[in-house]
Amino acid sequence: MSFGIEPTTQRKGTAGQSGPQIRSDLEVCIENCGSGGIVIELESRVQSCYGDSVRLQTEQILDVLGVRHARVIIRDEGALPFVIAARVEAAAQRAGFGEGTRAVPQQLPLPDASARDRLRRTRLYVPGNEPKYLVNAALHGADAIILDLEDSVHAREKDAARLLVRNALRAVDFLHCERMVRINPFPTGLKDLEEIIPASADMVLIPKVESPAQVTDVSRKIADIKLKFGLSRATWIMPIIESALGVENAYQIAASSPEVVALTIGLEDYTADLGVAKTPGGTESLYARQRVVNAAKAARVQAIDSVFGDLRDLDSLRAWAVSSRALGFEGMGCVHPAQIPVIHSALAPTAPEIQRAREIVAAYREAQDKGLGVFSLGSKMIDSPVVQRALKLVAQAERTGRLK
Repeated sequence: MSFGIEPTTQRKGTAGQSGPQIRSDLEVCIENCGSGGIVIELESRVQSCYGDSVRLQTEQILDVLGVRHARVIIRDEGALPFVIAARVEAAAQRAGFGEGTRAVPQQLPLPDASARDRLRRTRLYVPGNEPKYLVNAALHGADAIILDLEDSVHAREKDAARLLVRNALRAVDFLHCERMVRINPFPTGLKDLEEIIPASADMVLIPKVESPAQVTDVSRKIADIKLKFGLSRATWIMPIIESALGVENAYQIAASSPEVVALTIGLEDYTADLGVAKTPGGTESLYARQRVVNAAKAARVQAIDSVFGDLRDLDSLRAWAVSSRALGFEGMGCVHPAQIPVIHSALAPTAPEIQRAREIVAAYREAQDKGLGVFSLGSKMIDSPVVQRALKLVAQAERTGRLK
């Protein structure tokens, strides 16, 4: 449902959504009146319980934004306070109010800063302009949540989405998930950073990266914002390779900044750039995926695979994830919660692999006690590279809960 007001008009602004199919959101229309104080007209699904709270919060936000005279029409579909704040602020900005001011919610206690080498097996994409997905996103068990400001957000809603994502970072408990944000390409991405970095996002995903300069521009801007706000918490970067040129420059991109901790590939855009169809087997993208893995390993960062787009075919997803692990990928993107346990299982070491690795490690320790550099296990000769691979596999099994 819409009020029929263009969001870019000078005297009126609208933001958010309402209607029978909408939940956890609200639509706010603000008209700059010039006199008469603040007049609020409210319709709410939760009018009897929270109507007064919605009115009070709206008045408080308008006061912070310096709005003194306005007619405000609100249709509330059960929005939480952080959503109300974002929608009122967006509507006010579109009506010409609040330049240079912010109405941010109180910051929840932050989780521990994200470790450089933490598990990133799964990252669940959540549309940045859809409140109904934000609140419960962390309950599905992904290692990370991606609050997406790029492809899932319509061009006309970029400004509203970045305010909603900023507020979610401050007001939503994402449990143990790493809090990632996929920004837009510059110059829009610059505005995204100005909102999400002060809200302490753990990682920034940069789309459509083709050169190291794109990464260093983002890294430099993040540093400037942190300096301005007095922030020292780590903010990591994951470039997304999505073109043939990006693939050719993958190593330089991965090694372009100390903040880069992972490199990933977006196969929809990559295959579109090649002008070929994306197939379930992935033959057309195998070269690119291998290049990304090799570049990531050479730069000592994590290699993360693309999303698997078929939401219903979990068997094919499992096969793809097993292949990803065999290539050297350490994680994948997810577009639906049902994909998360499948990917976790497929990327984990199998029981026979763990048993074999433990045997190699035990035999290696025995050989070390005897002063041997090379030793045999059964009919196989074991040397240092095999031992190192076994040690990594045992460590991975411990991190993923397969081995205590």
